[in-house]
Amino acid sequence: MTDSPKTLTLETTKGTVTIRLRPDLAPKHVERIAQLANEKFYDNVPFHRVLEGFMAQTGCPHGTGTGGSSYPNLKAEFNAEPHVRGTCSMARAQSPDSANSQFFICFDDAGFLNKQYTVWGEVTSGMENVDKIKRGEPVRDPDRIITARAE
Repeated sequence: MTDSPKTLTLETTKGTVTIRLRPDLAPKHVERIAQLANEKFYDNVPFHRVLEGFMAQTGCPHGTGTGGSSYPNLKAEFNAEPHVRGTCSMARAQSPDSANSQFFICFDDAGFLNKQYTVWGEVTSGMENVDKIKRGEPVRDPDRIITARAE
């Protein structure tokens, strides 16, 4: 594939969510998300941490927030893009260079995350479906990504 994918489409248990990928902000993270999506890594993965007024997190194959892909962690690509409603950003552990497969979608402004987490996309349609995702930490009987595909 010579052209970078432009969108990530999540078919979730609450409906379709379309995300504009931003390789201009985080090329390596976009490449990883697209690779994992097209390898079907995200298929049937739950939204395991969903906090009202903050964000919905997914991308852990165990559904616990403790797992990632078999690929090495990514070097941070922190950028100046703000964490606002619809922002898609990588989750990570304490180390800035620990992002792997988990990501979150912001429900509202989360400026305290700015320049500390890698923003790699933004929801362009289906945010109303993100809003319907069941809350919890952990989430009981969580909503899931049915399929994720980058195009």
